[in-house]
Amino acid sequence: MDDGLKLIVGLGNPGPKYALTRHNAGFIVLDTLAARWGVYDWQKRFDARYALDRSRHAVLIEPQSYMNLSGRPVQAFATFYKVPPPHILVVVDDLDLPLGTLRMRAEGSSGGHNGLKSLIDVFGTGFPRLRVGIGRGHSPDAIDRVLTAFTESERAVLDAVVDRAIAGTEMWLAQGVMQAMNVVNAKGPN
Repeated sequence: MDDGLKLIVGLGNPGPKYALTRHNAGFIVLDTLAARWGVYDWQKRFDARYALDRSRHAVLIEPQSYMNLSGRPVQAFATFYKVPPPHILVVVDDLDLPLGTLRMRAEGSSGGHNGLKSLIDVFGTGFPRLRVGIGRGHSPDAIDRVLTAFTESERAVLDAVVDRAIAGTEMWLAQGVMQAMNVVNAKGPN
């Protein structure tokens, strides 16, 4: 439809039970981004919440199919809008990155993340991703860690990292993945 249209996909699990859990870092980033852009007209289609921001040539997408099945709703949007994988940025939590750390890549593996595995099954590895570090903490069980809410002290760190994630996403939209990677992945204070 629009040669310049890009998809920004936040991964998470639907429903209030999961709203502020670590696994929903992608939804948290997208919800904050939408609020900053003044985008409140969320709609439902293809088993996802989505909002179109024509002025920025972007579609914000939050699959509602649960993490493990995220690929199919995103594929439906990519097909409908004729958006190739390099124009799909996926924002996702990462257990192996410390809280407060961001990492953007132009492509890559799932790193064991089931949401990314689902997207790779559909698109291959050629889509950019922005990983939001949630840290392993002291929980030996990854499921327990990702499905629990951020603590009050973690929320302060999360707020700052969400700001940086939004800046990286906006840089990706305006200047592409390489320039965004230079900013997001830069060493320095978090």
